[in-house]
Amino acid sequence: MILVATWLEKLIGPRVSSELLAKERQKFRRPTIFLSLAAFLLLVSIFFPYWRLKLEAPQYPQGLYVRVYINRVVGDVREIDELNHYIGMRSLQDAAQLERSLSVFAIVVISLLTLGAIYVHNQLAAVLSLPALLFPVIFLGDLYYWLWNYGTNLDPRAPLSSAIKPFVPPLLGVGKIGQFKTIAYWDIGLWLAFLASILIVIGLYYHRKAYKPLVDAMR
Repeated sequence: MILVATWLEKLIGPRVSSELLAKERQKFRRPTIFLSLAAFLLLVSIFFPYWRLKLEAPQYPQGLYVRVYINRVVGDVREIDELNHYIGMRSLQDAAQLERSLSVFAIVVISLLTLGAIYVHNQLAAVLSLPALLFPVIFLGDLYYWLWNYGTNLDPRAPLSSAIKPFVPPLLGVGKIGQFKTIAYWDIGLWLAFLASILIVIGLYYHRKAYKPLVDAMR
């Protein structure tokens, strides 16, 4: 049992004595607060759109909108797919099917890993928090891949394929596709994920400040 306890302490870091915890409770509470809040915000982001696109076309004066959640695409998808059909672009519903099917499960897992970092008192806490820290960047990278994939692999048999050169719609801001104009926005879900990343950085800073002296003393 002693060997197991020693191995476990080496793996997850030194434990905090009740006397030290009572003396410096606030110092050890800060990483818990920031990491817990980060995990909570990441979970909440599931229920909000991450990315929004407005398509301005002559035949749609009010514009067409599509909102991308972590696990689905909603809005004027059918109308946009009909327009895209003429230039040889595939249906929006066919994009990132694997990512969408796994996304909710993935966010739950990386949120739990972030919470697990609270109970780890050494460098392993940063490793556990890393997926959540990088998640918004990974989302944008995957989204850019699909925008590039769709815009540069147009069907040459489409009626207007010869009138449109390969293109990549912007992740943020204004883009031009023939006579159409696109305006891309980062939406609430993505901003919550970025806020969670900031809180993780702050939480890890206080985590290091609280537990590094204990790790050094253990060594």
